[in-house]
Amino acid sequence: MSDKIKTMKAFLGICAGILISIAFAAPLHCAGGASSTEREKMKYTLKELEYPETALEPWIDAETVRIHHGKHQAAYVEKLNAALASEPSFNFNGSAGELISKLDAVPESIKTAVRNNGGGVWNHEFYWRGLSPQKSHPSDELLSAIKESFGSFDNFKKLMTAAAVGQFGSGWAWLGVLPDGRLKICSTPNQDSPIMGAKISPCGMIPILCIDVWEHAYYLKYQNRRADYAEAVWNVINWKRVSDRFEAAVKDGKAEL
Repeated sequence: MSDKIKTMKAFLGICAGILISIAFAAPLHCAGGASSTEREKMKYTLKELEYPETALEPWIDAETVRIHHGKHQAAYVEKLNAALASEPSFNFNGSAGELISKLDAVPESIKTAVRNNGGGVWNHEFYWRGLSPQKSHPSDELLSAIKESFGSFDNFKKLMTAAAVGQFGSGWAWLGVLPDGRLKICSTPNQDSPIMGAKISPCGMIPILCIDVWEHAYYLKYQNRRADYAEAVWNVINWKRVSDRFEAAVKDGKAEL
């Protein structure tokens, strides 16, 4: 075989190797998900739960948790990111809580989408972190504030449950801290939140506990029996977290997840 033919075969072999590498590299890139540019647009991600999907049973079933968190909450995250990506000049890099507490700074073209979906993101994170399979009790300071504001712990539970059951349509029942340190129970529709300010929420307080009363929070297990769900959820309240939120609200004047 002549040197010319050997050189040509070597050249063709190198070219074939390059083409094969490109062919295999392309599918790997696609399998890896979004491009770096697309990932940069994903300002917010779906936060993992602090416990397994089965952990809240029998009070909240695993299938409800899986769909509620993995489908409904995930959709709010996706739509919030899409809204923000549609307004690239609005470069906000804070938390979801900071975003929805400063809605006046959000461009009008996406303000409603941010209010609805940003509220959906933050409210759900707040809700899940307020639940736990571990039994706990309110701190002495929080229990004292509850008794001072509502007369007794039992009366507080009765009033909070009534707020959850009585919310017309989808929404939330909240326990929060007023500027003078007293506690207040309030409800909001849709994905509105007390941290959105007086223009949207009449609550005027820093939230420390919430009950989600959208139907997707309870319908698989309780169907139309919202009252049964609102009673059951007391069995999985994370009172340690709620007590920490109470302390932060009183000392620092801010809402904590």
